[in-house]
Amino acid sequence: MPRALRRGTLRFGPRSLSRRLAQLLPGFPDLAVCVAFSGGADSTALLAALAQLKRPPLKVRALHVDHRLHPHSSSWAAHCRRVARALEVPLQVRTANVARARGESLEAAARAARYGLLATALAPQEALLTAHHQDDQLETVLLQLLRGAGLAGIAAMPALAAFARGHLVRPLLPWSRAELTAWVRSQGLEWIEDPGNSELRLDRNYLRTRVLPLIRERWPAAAATVTRAARHAAEAQRLLDAVGAADAARASFGAMLSAKQLRTLAPERRRNALRFWITAAGHLAPPASRLEEIAGPLLQARADAQPFVRWEGAVLQRQADLLSLRVAPGTTGVLQEFSWPWRRRRTCALPEPGGELTLKRDARGPVDLDALPATLTIRARRGGERLRPVRGGPRRALKSLLQEARVPVAERGRLPLIFAAGTLIAVAGLWLDESVQASAASRRRARLIWSAAG
Repeated sequence: MPRALRRGTLRFGPRSLSRRLAQLLPGFPDLAVCVAFSGGADSTALLAALAQLKRPPLKVRALHVDHRLHPHSSSWAAHCRRVARALEVPLQVRTANVARARGESLEAAARAARYGLLATALAPQEALLTAHHQDDQLETVLLQLLRGAGLAGIAAMPALAAFARGHLVRPLLPWSRAELTAWVRSQGLEWIEDPGNSELRLDRNYLRTRVLPLIRERWPAAAATVTRAARHAAEAQRLLDAVGAADAARASFGAMLSAKQLRTLAPERRRNALRFWITAAGHLAPPASRLEEIAGPLLQARADAQPFVRWEGAVLQRQADLLSLRVAPGTTGVLQEFSWPWRRRRTCALPEPGGELTLKRDARGPVDLDALPATLTIRARRGGERLRPVRGGPRRALKSLLQEARVPVAERGRLPLIFAAGTLIAVAGLWLDESVQASAASRRRARLIWSAAG
């Protein structure tokens, strides 16, 4: 075994994991954690190391999602039950209903279904731990670079993000796949090898199998150094967002922007402000060529020209001095506003683009039914929405929550937002406002479940 790997094997273990969790979660170990347990080597390392902690969290449990996409998925679930039983960790298995939207890959649909289930299963203040590691981060950064992503994409996966009514934590990012696998093997534990990982038609698998071995041969520390670059990108993106928000605020005229004010900005700062304003309103960021057209010819056109630029799902138009945004005519996938009298029907079929919302009675559910008005309002994002997902915590911008949870931009406009008397109380099955969160005193409780359209 290479000397570096032997050092890495000693470096990972219960003690080092405990120190890492204490860095990410100041309240650790006096809190509850839930491990997203696939049964692979990485999540097995995470769950087993947690189970061996001398001072464990107040509560440790695991959740396995069966996507039903592979003929062996039921045997994988059975394996996870055996491992959790041996580690004396409670495990819950949930079955996903994977439905693809038009143009969506099966892998993206499965990921969305998985995180939807994880979000609804998370208790208030509970931390969801996933087993993403250093090699996953390397793959993500390189894929984003190859797709021409900006800083937000290159920042890849944060170690800590708000999620549902708690946090999403990735404590294994400092360790490599080889280190984790070696530790699991040293503990005499078995794990699942998903045969889908060898399918080279998937970009990530091709990168992992064909490209990264050559990179590591030349640059052995590539995973660590690229992970550090991702942290730098995340910090830079936060600064760009702050500048964009300030510039857009100075140029704002209600829901519109002043072309005159935007023209006073340097070209790169102008593009940053426009990109921030567009994505904050819930639209996809325009391609670079369209953004250049907006920031240049559209802003410089005659005041009476009324020029416009259109891209996927959106139209930006200038009328006199003001820029406005609207949904492109004929666009599907944008949820129109409508009412839901939930007491009369607990399941609500959504208008185009489809899917449904259900308030399912559950004695341990996170929603306090007595806190809901008789009629709820449902619509898509418009920008500026805020809610308080953690009881007693700060109000958070929905845009920030979506970015931290790494919800793909293409999926953000599809998420149904639920309002009570104008107040945002829920975002699909991801977050609940504290005003409707159940407590020990709640008499009637439920779970809010969103099933996306196929």
